Amino acid sequence: MEKLFDKSIEELHSLLVSKEITATDLTKETFDRIKATEEKVEAFITLNEDKALEEAKAIDLKGISEDNVLAGIPIGIKDNIVTKDILTTAASKILSNFNPIYDATVMEKIYANDLIPVGKLNMDEFAMGGSTETSYFKKTKNAWDHSKVPGGSSGGSAAAVAAGQVPASLGSDTGGSIRQPASFNGIVGMKPTYGRVSRFGLIAFASSLDQIGPFTRNVKDNALVLNAISGYDEKDGTSSGASVPDFAAGLTGDIKGMKIALPKEYLGEGIDAGVRESIQKAVETFKALGATVEEVSLPHSKYGVQVYYIIASSEASSNLQRFDGIRYGFRSEKVEDLEDVYVNSRSEGFGEEVKRRIMLGTFSLSAGYYDAYFKKAGQVRTLIKEDFNKVFADYDLIIGPTAPTVAFGIGENINDPITMYMNDILTIPVNLAGLPGMSIPAGFSEGLPVGLQLIGKHFDENTMYKAAYAFEQATDFHKQKPVILGGND
Repeated sequence: MEKLFDKSIEELHSLLVSKEITATDLTKETFDRIKATEEKVEAFITLNEDKALEEAKAIDLKGISEDNVLAGIPIGIKDNIVTKDILTTAASKILSNFNPIYDATVMEKIYANDLIPVGKLNMDEFAMGGSTETSYFKKTKNAWDHSKVPGGSSGGSAAAVAAGQVPASLGSDTGGSIRQPASFNGIVGMKPTYGRVSRFGLIAFASSLDQIGPFTRNVKDNALVLNAISGYDEKDGTSSGASVPDFAAGLTGDIKGMKIALPKEYLGEGIDAGVRESIQKAVETFKALGATVEEVSLPHSKYGVQVYYIIASSEASSNLQRFDGIRYGFRSEKVEDLEDVYVNSRSEGFGEEVKRRIMLGTFSLSAGYYDAYFKKAGQVRTLIKEDFNKVFADYDLIIGPTAPTVAFGIGENINDPITMYMNDILTIPVNLAGLPGMSIPAGFSEGLPVGLQLIGKHFDENTMYKAAYAFEQATDFHKQKPVILGGND
C-alpha cells in the first residue's frame, strides 16, 4: 500500500470515498507509523488503539459520503482536552491516573464529524511552558532535529503532525502554545478568536486567554478542521454566538488589494537575523501577490510578556486550586492530617514550573499587591487591545514572525525562565486581545523552519486563511520535509 502518512486530508478523503482505502486501513497505518517513529519523536502520552479501530470499522460500515471530508481521518488530541474513558493527564503527575467520565465539547464535535482520535499528545505540564520540557512523562523532540525542542506547550501536537504520525491534531494556545510549536516544526497552527471554539472540557490554565485550535500540514486542511470544532456552546459561558462561515470555501489564492500591516516592533531587537530575513522575503511575496504591506506601530506590545505572566499566573493560581488530592488525581501517602493531604499532594504532584506560576499568581492577587500588579496588568491589557483596534481600522491583517528564533536545543533554556518567557513576546499580545492568530511555514534559518504569524480581526479567520493560502500557493515551504518524512535538512 502507498504511504498514507504523507498525504493531505483532502487526498485521504478522496481515497476513502473511492474505496481505494478504508478508514480501518488508514487507522492501522497511522498506528504503524506512530510505533515506527515514536521512539524518536516521543509525541504521545497515551494511545487509543482499540477504541480507534472500533470507530474506524463503524465508519466503514456506515460508509463515507463525499460531503463529509473529515470522516475516517485520524487526529491526535492534546492531553489537556478531556476525553471520556481515555487517560487525560495534562502531562502532570497530579493527574497521572485521571480517567474522565465525560468528553470535552470539541471531542463531541470530533466524533460528530467521524474523525478518529488516535491518542493523547504530550505537552508542557498544565500548558505551562514553551518547549514541552516540563512534562512529567517525557520530552518530545522537534520533527526536524531531534536535539531541538518542538516548542510548547502543544509540542506533542505539533511534532506528531510534522513527523507524519497524524494528518491533524488539536492543541491549545494561552500565549502562543499553538503558533510557536507550529513555527518550530514547519506546519500550520491556528489559534482562533477567543470564544470561537468551546473551552468546555479544556483543563484550564488561564480562562481569559485559553483557546483550542488545529494543527495541520497545509492551510486548507487547517480550515477544514476549524470548521468542525467551531461554534456556540451553552456549556461555555465565554462561547460566542458569532456565525461560523465555511473557512475552506474562499481559498482562491487571490488577495489583490488586501491591506497588510507589519508592526516595526515585530522585527526589532531580539529577532534572529535569519528569522528577520525570512519574514522580509515573505513581505515581498505578499506584495507580488497584489497586497499592500505597510509598517505600523503597536507601542504597548512590548509590555505583553509582563502583563501576560501576571494575568495568566493569577488565573492559574485560581484554576489549579481544584487539584487538592481529595476528589480525583494523585494523593500523597505522606500524610498525618488534612493539611498534609493538600500540601503534600500539591508539593509532590506539581512540577517546578507550575509551582513557580502558582506562587507568582498568588502573590499578584494578594492583599496589598492586587492594585499594583493584577489591576495594573488589566489596564495595560486594555492599551494593547486598543493598539490592535487602531491598526485594524485601516488594515485587513497584521503579519510578522511567530517566534524570535528557530527551535533551540533541548535543555538549552529550561533553567532560564526569563529567556523562556521572552520567547513568547510576539504571540502573547494576540491572546491578551482575544484575536485570532496563526503560524504558517515561511522559510528556514540554520536548517530549521521559520514561522510567519498572521493576526486577524475578531472572528475574521476567513481573511487569515485566504492570505495564508495565497502565500502557501506562491511558495513551497510547506512541501519541505524533515528527515523523518524522507526529506533533507
